[in-house]
Amino acid sequence: MKSKVNEIAISYSGSLKANLLPKITCSQSAADLAFSQWNKETIELHETFKIMLLNNANKVKGIYEASNGGITGTLVDVRILFAVLLKSLTTAVILLHNHPSGTLKPSEADKNLTEKIKKAGKLFDIKVLDHLILSPDGDYYSFADNGIL
Repeated sequence: MKSKVNEIAISYSGSLKANLLPKITCSQSAADLAFSQWNKETIELHETFKIMLLNNANKVKGIYEASNGGITGTLVDVRILFAVLLKSLTTAVILLHNHPSGTLKPSEADKNLTEKIKKAGKLFDIKVLDHLILSPDGDYYSFADNGIL
C-alpha cells in the first residue's frame, strides 16, 4: 500500500508596487501608520498584537494581526508569527501592540516576548527594528527609542 501525504502550498500576494509602499523613517512614522490602521472601536477594549512587515528599504509590505486577547494581555505564538515573516520574505519587522488602559510602560511579559522574537529573528536574518506600544489616544512607546531593544 502506497502512503499518501498532504501537499503544502505557500504563497504571498502583494498587489501594491514597491514605489507606492509607505516608508518607515522613524518610530513616529511607524506609530502613525499603525494607529491609522488600528480598529478604533476596539483599541481601548482589548489587546491586539500585530507585526509590520518591511522590505529591505524599510517600506511596509503589510501589517498582520498575530493575536487578539483580553483586557490586560494577549498570547502570541512565535511560530505563527515567523511563518508569516518567512512566507512574506520579510527582512525587517516592527512589533506592535496596544495597551487598552493607555499606560505606555512595557510589562516584563512585553520585554520577554520582544527578546524571544529578536533572538529568533537573528536565526533567519530578520531584523526586529522596534516594538511599539500604542495607546487609545494615539500616543506610543518605542522600545528602540528608549534603548531597551
